[in-house]
Amino acid sequence: MISYISHLLAVWAAQPLVLGARTAAGSGSHVEVTRHSGSTPVPGLAQVAGVPGELLRGRLGVVGAVRGAIGRAVADGEQFPAGVCRGEFLLRPTGKQAAALAQCLENHRELYNAALEHRRTAYRKAGVTVRYGEQSADLKHIRADDPGGQGRWSFSSQQATLRRLDKAYRAFFDRVKAGRTPGFPRFKGRGRFDTVEWPKDGDGCRWDSQPEHPTATYVRLQGVGQVRVHQHRRVLGIVKTISVKREGARWFVVLSCDEVPAHPLPATGAVAGIDMGVAWLATTSDGDHLDNQRHLATSASRLAAAQRDLAGKRRGSQRRGKAAVARVAVLHAKVRRQRLDSAHKAALALVRGYDVIVHEALNVAGMTRRAAPKPDGEGGYLPNGQSAKSGLNKSILDAGWSAFLTILSHKAESAGRQLIAVNPANTSRTCSRCGHCAKDNRVSQAVFRCTGCGFCAHADVNASINILRAGLALREAAQAA
Repeated sequence: MISYISHLLAVWAAQPLVLGARTAAGSGSHVEVTRHSGSTPVPGLAQVAGVPGELLRGRLGVVGAVRGAIGRAVADGEQFPAGVCRGEFLLRPTGKQAAALAQCLENHRELYNAALEHRRTAYRKAGVTVRYGEQSADLKHIRADDPGGQGRWSFSSQQATLRRLDKAYRAFFDRVKAGRTPGFPRFKGRGRFDTVEWPKDGDGCRWDSQPEHPTATYVRLQGVGQVRVHQHRRVLGIVKTISVKREGARWFVVLSCDEVPAHPLPATGAVAGIDMGVAWLATTSDGDHLDNQRHLATSASRLAAAQRDLAGKRRGSQRRGKAAVARVAVLHAKVRRQRLDSAHKAALALVRGYDVIVHEALNVAGMTRRAAPKPDGEGGYLPNGQSAKSGLNKSILDAGWSAFLTILSHKAESAGRQLIAVNPANTSRTCSRCGHCAKDNRVSQAVFRCTGCGFCAHADVNASINILRAGLALREAAQAA
């Protein structure tokens, strides 16, 4: 029996062999892929010149971006366009609609895997690189050959799935160029492909309210039908893209909206620096602490029990595939929702209280990376502190620094606040009174005592004052320029 991937590859194999492409010889030239006897033909492929240019990703020391009179600083070169927001709502599908949504995910997963196999086979057999445009052009043949499967779903959503693979390849080449661990794109197993995107509202999907049910909201999805939505708040702006994702047994619709009206808050005249931490989520230069809820640690005992129960089930059994797996997934989903809820509330409190907020430009991925091994020269390894670092890494990830700072940036921009990111180097070792910098100034996790002037303060408060000072200096320099 031919696998579904083989079926899709067979459809791709039926396409013409000569395609227009950019080659190493120059733009506008053509390449012909020849079938060789005794080998698997790889038609419908074109060779691409070069590798995608590296994106601006690195950790930036001091970054500033001022938009008009009020702006914000952005770490890692990422710009958040004004007037864009994201909303997520719970879906209430019928049993038939839930089955259709599951089949939609499965067919998109199969398309993703087939496209990945197509690219891998092309490079392995013919040494050529397949691009998104070539695979997108082949979609009409695949849909025509399988009208009850791939042909059932939106063409634009399938293009989005192919772009998702193309993005994974570009990210892979970016990591190779940057000298990081590459991580080649992998096939998606069952249960590991949980999101489908419709790139344009009105093309295979529609967010609307039914005239006969003015208080009810529905989303229309091609191949699924009218799915009821639990809309717990208003949708602002114009809906641009619609995504559906699965979390355990629940379904959510995710909207990306453009032209969202801003709601600036009244000025407070207050400024603050914040120091991210583990004991506290953040500490302000005013001496206030934002509580770290430690949601994962709170649920650790229940998660451990659920994972032990799952480990005791034989892989592939019905008992394992349903209740045990679902229980673990539900607990992890709850932790994620709790963490996001806490981040939203903490960020809102800061945005309401301060006109200018300064934070560290943290490289969380680098901070939570495994410690490098230390060979002892005799075939063994010396202690490298990984055991202790693992606990710290887990605490940092549980605190959710990256999610908190991302949410804070969006809220600050919407409220007309200024957010500035500064280099965190030596902020915890420098005395906020005299400027003396020394490792010995940090007596403990919570105590700072300057060896130069004797100044004593809470270590996080001292660091946040230094962060604020650096941010205000950056703002003054930007205004002077």
